[in-house]
Amino acid sequence: MHVEAWLPRAAAARPDHPAINAITYAQLLVRARRVAAGLRDAGVASGSRVGLALPPSEDFAVALHGCLLHGAVIVPLDLRQPGAHDVDHLVTALPDGEPSVEERERHDLDGPAIVVHTSGTTSAPKPVVLSYGNWLWSALGSAVALGHPPDERWLCALPLTHVGGLSILLRSAIAGTTVLLHEKWDTGRVLDALDDATIVSLVPTTLRRLLDAGLREPRRLRWALLGGAPIPPALLDRAREAGVAVAPTYGLTEACSQVATDGVPLFCTDVTIAPDGEIVVRSPTLAPQTGGTLHTGDLGAWSNDGRLRITGRKADTIVTGGENVAPAEVEAVLEAHPAVAEAAVHGRPDEEWGEAVVAIVVPTDGHTVNPEELRAHAAQALAPYKVPKAFTLRTDPLPRTGSGKLLRRELLA
Repeated sequence: MHVEAWLPRAAAARPDHPAINAITYAQLLVRARRVAAGLRDAGVASGSRVGLALPPSEDFAVALHGCLLHGAVIVPLDLRQPGAHDVDHLVTALPDGEPSVEERERHDLDGPAIVVHTSGTTSAPKPVVLSYGNWLWSALGSAVALGHPPDERWLCALPLTHVGGLSILLRSAIAGTTVLLHEKWDTGRVLDALDDATIVSLVPTTLRRLLDAGLREPRRLRWALLGGAPIPPALLDRAREAGVAVAPTYGLTEACSQVATDGVPLFCTDVTIAPDGEIVVRSPTLAPQTGGTLHTGDLGAWSNDGRLRITGRKADTIVTGGENVAPAEVEAVLEAHPAVAEAAVHGRPDEEWGEAVVAIVVPTDGHTVNPEELRAHAAQALAPYKVPKAFTLRTDPLPRTGSGKLLRRELLA
């Protein structure tokens, strides 16, 4: 099925409305068409893979839309990871050409749009090809879950090489609303910009930084969409006390971002729990390569009020004395202690137990961590076999992806 291209449609409906920061939809369309013409003049065929080696900037957004208008398959490239890339053409500066009068621009919903790489928390990042239809269904599902008022202003300070940041650019273009795009994370700048934002996408680490910097009762903010990593309950309590409306979100690259928001599966997304606790997703947002069913590798359960709870990763499960332990559950308990800024839990080979639960802990500024005190704290909330048997203290922050996920493989290397 073919549909009218998203950017021309938004520009026709709201030419003077801001699209990216102060750039209007009419201006964005002119610039994107010049990029499409530049690709044409460079001999880039429709359907070719075009690598975008640009910082997360307005130019990146212009290039993204230009590639979509040209029919190129976009491969966003992480500038922090140099190396060979499977692309036909590389963009390091905006192509520029003179647009010609062509047929009405359209998108093929079954056609490939963007190749997004997974975050690579447990193994090397893998490419996921997402179709135009995936992005459209994701935008519709997000709008049903969160609402999409015409004056929406979505603040994005996430990496644009991952699905979370990209989805903000595309959802906003589909809805004809505004993206407040930041090239990098700056706590003070984001805090100031939240006065003018109606929605923001955050990870737990960045929400904590904003609260530490004094975020309180932002005047226009409808939602702080929070995901990318396990969310400590204590952090949600802090946000609630500060008058920040948080929408915890669970998503995956293969599902084109959101699967469930505040524990409720998105519109037209079916979520089930397999007998072994694995979350299984069926949805039109799923990448074609999944075959319509995604075994996520994540563990979950339904709460008493019918909401999805994420309990950990199958691959991370620690088996100690025949009992299964989800590291994320233990980490959340440890991070609720005021002396703990971050915690990472893993299994260590043990002759008696098979694996012993151990923890790496980063103290909060100005605090001293007492392992026995931490053990007693954990014992109040966890079954005895889940309480860490040893603690390692670390002064450096834990290694994380740009979206805030813990890189366990680096800790255990």
